[in-house]
This record gives sequence, structure tokens and C-alpha cells, in this order.
Amino acid sequence: MVPPNAFISLAEETGLIIPIGEWVLRTAAAQLQAWAASPETAHLTIAVNVSAPQFRQPDFVEQVRSIIALSGARPQALKLELTESALADDMQTVLGKMRALKTFGISWSLDDFGTGYSSLSLLKSLPFEQVKIDQSFVRGLLDDPRDMAIVETILTLSESLHLAVIAEGVETEAQRAALEIAGCTSFQGYLFGRPMPVRELLPSLAEAA
Repeated sequence: MVPPNAFISLAEETGLIIPIGEWVLRTAAAQLQAWAASPETAHLTIAVNVSAPQFRQPDFVEQVRSIIALSGARPQALKLELTESALADDMQTVLGKMRALKTFGISWSLDDFGTGYSSLSLLKSLPFEQVKIDQSFVRGLLDDPRDMAIVETILTLSESLHLAVIAEGVETEAQRAALEIAGCTSFQGYLFGRPMPVRELLPSLAEAA
């Protein structure tokens, strides 16, 4: 088994991240369309990570629009996640791509927030609807007051900018409780579920309900 942190970096180095990213988008769009056929699943959404090399492709916007149109999926059910490394290009180019797909109905999330070197002005200038608290801060918030301070700062800043927040890497009930006390209401991590085949997802959701 190759862990994601090794697999993704290798895919980026070899350029394979481009076709892999396109395959992921096509698969997600097809799944959204399949879910749309049933009242029990029509409300479900999918978030897809977009790598920096993929986002920088000149035809990225057209590719996403084409994939959604051909699948028949609702664009509003798709969220694209960018890390700060994908935003290092010319700001007008980045802004143009994001606005074009936002107008199309797709929403944007800033992944791994706080781990890069970008300016906070990105949150003011770019059309994000959500930021994700990086798991490195979640992992240490019970033991390191500095991690908790960073989490609280992200929550306060996001509220002021009317951005939704989700904490990733939540693995214990204690972490979830601490985040909730701090004001976070959306979570992602092994505490709620591990990666699984889509055929196992709906039974898992039914059990959780």
C-alpha cells in the first residue's frame, strides 16, 4: 500500500495527477447523477480535491463544465477544494477560473487553511464559501494551547468573513467536543467514518442516522 502523502506527490512529479484528477471529477459527477435519481440520496454532495497542476491547466474551467454537463449532475452538488499552493499563480487568472465555475453553480473550499504562506487577503479576494481547519491543528489542540488558539482564530476570522468552517482529521470524541465548544459545527475524520466503497456508504449513513 502507498500512503496518500507519497502517492499524490509522486503523481504530481510524473504529471499523472492531471489524468487522475480528471478521472476523479468524472467519477464524482457520475455518482452525483446516480444519487440524484433517488429521493433518499438526491441531497448528497461531493467535495473533490483539485491539485495545483490540474487547476493550472488552461482548459480547466471548460473541462469541469463539460464533465458536469455530460453527466447531467447538478453543479450545486459539487464542491472543489483548493490548497494554498494552487493559488500561487497570477491572481487575476485564479480569480477568473474560480468565478467562472462559481457562476456555473460550483462552490469552493480552501483546504489545509493556515499551513501555507498565502496572504489573508485571499479570503477577501477569492470566492471561497468554506475553509478547512487543517488536521495538524486538530491533532494538537487538546495538548498545545497554541493549536487551540489558531483554531479559535480561524473560527473567529471565518465568522467575520461569513465563511463556513469544517475541521478535518477529527479522530476522537474529545477533539470533536473541544472544537464544538470553540464554535465549530462541521467535522470530517475517522471519528465519523473511514474511506469505503460507495456501495457501503448508504448503509453506513443509515446506521448513523
